[in-house]
Amino acid sequence: MVIAAPASGNGKTTVATGLMAALRASGLDVSGHKVGPDYIDPSYHALATGRPGRNLDPYLQAEERVVPLFLHGAAGADIAVVEGVMGLFDGALGSEGFASTAHVARLIDAPVVLVVDASAAGRSAAAMVHGFASYDPDVTLAGVILNKVGSERHETELRSAIEGLGIPVLGALHRTEGIHAPSRHLGLVPVGEREREATTMLDRLRAWVTEGVDLDAVRRVAAAAPPLLGVPWEPGAALGVAGTAGGPVVAAAGGRAFTFRYAENIELLTAAGVAVVDVDPAVDERLPDGCAGLYFGGGFPEMHADDLSANESLRAEVAGAAARGLPVVAECAGLTYLCRELDGLPMAGVLDATAAMTPKRTLGYRTARAVGDSVLASAGDTVTGHEFHRTVVTPAQGRQAAWRFHGRHEGTVEGFVTGPTGVHASYLHIHWAGHPALASRFAASATAAVRAQRASTA
Repeated sequence: MVIAAPASGNGKTTVATGLMAALRASGLDVSGHKVGPDYIDPSYHALATGRPGRNLDPYLQAEERVVPLFLHGAAGADIAVVEGVMGLFDGALGSEGFASTAHVARLIDAPVVLVVDASAAGRSAAAMVHGFASYDPDVTLAGVILNKVGSERHETELRSAIEGLGIPVLGALHRTEGIHAPSRHLGLVPVGEREREATTMLDRLRAWVTEGVDLDAVRRVAAAAPPLLGVPWEPGAALGVAGTAGGPVVAAAGGRAFTFRYAENIELLTAAGVAVVDVDPAVDERLPDGCAGLYFGGGFPEMHADDLSANESLRAEVAGAAARGLPVVAECAGLTYLCRELDGLPMAGVLDATAAMTPKRTLGYRTARAVGDSVLASAGDTVTGHEFHRTVVTPAQGRQAAWRFHGRHEGTVEGFVTGPTGVHASYLHIHWAGHPALASRFAASATAAVRAQRASTA
């Protein structure tokens, strides 16, 4: 089932995460999914379900991969809960709803439950629900969950108006001050930065949803979804050939500062034979033994710059690894960490650039073409990705840029490439399931680095 809303701010994440936790507590194996390019909400889904959070995005992954990726993520689960993005019909601007929640709901043929913030509405809420139910006949609006209900009388008024449309109200969640997830410049604070507090909040969410939502009715809505035909996505099959165990070791940045990465990216590297080892750049002093490559995903290094800068030992190790020619792939937060400094604090110094926070938020889908050969792509390769940051790197590109954008941002070049066997650093986030050749090329670069290391010591 898909949890949607008329617009952002109606409580999709709160309700979806609480619903996942409540269904799991009832004895079901629950898989959580998020529509769109989001790393933070899936971290709460993972906490609620005990399974990796997954993303479904026709723009990043291509329409034909959405069903296989959904089946892969939901394998073995009793019920799958898909949290939408923005309003139900809101997709990429100018695309007539492409990559919207409704688009994904149609692709996976799933019923939609609309979360409605009723704090400032009475019977008028029914008129809005009626509009959403009738706007697209190919989207099945199977029920409504009312959020921020003020009183029992308020709930009765809302229920009578909406159920008069023939649309069931599956639950009514009354206003509460005890449930709040802190936010900052890019949305909610990720679970990885506040796991203890997030666990406490999740317990409250679970109890709140269990009390206010008819879980049996929710299960009946999900059970009414028709059988979904398709073959589950498999990372080995996506690569065309699976690697063997005992392959190169790649250090993947993790910890509180680096919480943004897609599960499928790691699964693809593993299928390619790479041994992925997590490293916390704020805490760990050394890279893993035999390290043959580094993968820095996204996150919030600007919030942990003091700790990252203070860890001089790892900064030196990263700089040394890059200087020796080990393949390095860095996205967004990883890009800022590789700079000389971030907000005036020393970083790894791999790139001759500085990074700083800015009041402007950069957010949106991008289509990009590789400017030249690198450890991640061949010159001319085209990818789809997204930007999501409030930092700026100066200069914006190196002697060789990583990507040239097309479409609305036609001609913009950005990122840093230090040759075909060195560093690839960019603000662009890419879901590698949509472009598995990137994982293959990076894994091959790490394998080549191992061979070079062995040859140099022979």
